[in-house]
Amino acid sequence: MIPPSEVLKERAFAWFAEARANPLFRFGLIGAAAVAILDQATKFWIVNIVELPVHRRIEISSIFDLTYVQNRGASFGMLAGGLGSRVLLSSISIAIAAVMIVWLGRLKRGFAAAGASLIIGGAIGNLYDRVRYGYVVDFLDFSGLMFPWVFNVADTAINVGFACLILDALLHKDGKSPK
Repeated sequence: MIPPSEVLKERAFAWFAEARANPLFRFGLIGAAAVAILDQATKFWIVNIVELPVHRRIEISSIFDLTYVQNRGASFGMLAGGLGSRVLLSSISIAIAAVMIVWLGRLKRGFAAAGASLIIGGAIGNLYDRVRYGYVVDFLDFSGLMFPWVFNVADTAINVGFACLILDALLHKDGKSPK
């Protein structure tokens, strides 16, 4: 009988060989890194270059402002709390990124790979904030459109990535490519 650790090791090597041979995997990882870097660059800009104080607003237009918020919760401030919440939300981000990376290695459709890439990059961007600061830097404010939440580039990438996955699933619900 083969020990479970050997079976797991064998599966991991098989997955890695498949992922390395998949050009979408390489592009997906590059895309995820680009999203995470862009997210961190924009957050650095708002905090260190613009030096926008917390809960202050710079009016840009009637529909869009820059408003610096320290989000200690998940999306839209849900699950805000102390260290327990921070550990839980960080663990969820790590799990989501890991699952999406494994899935990305197996994907054969570009739209689904783009969606996974955006989600991975967004999860990593927000995870970095949560681990380093204990909160996520949010600053994109579309309250002029009656959208009451402030968000960031990572949040946008996660939501667009999720929309890509839904659209891909709808287009391929029978398992075949559209004609």
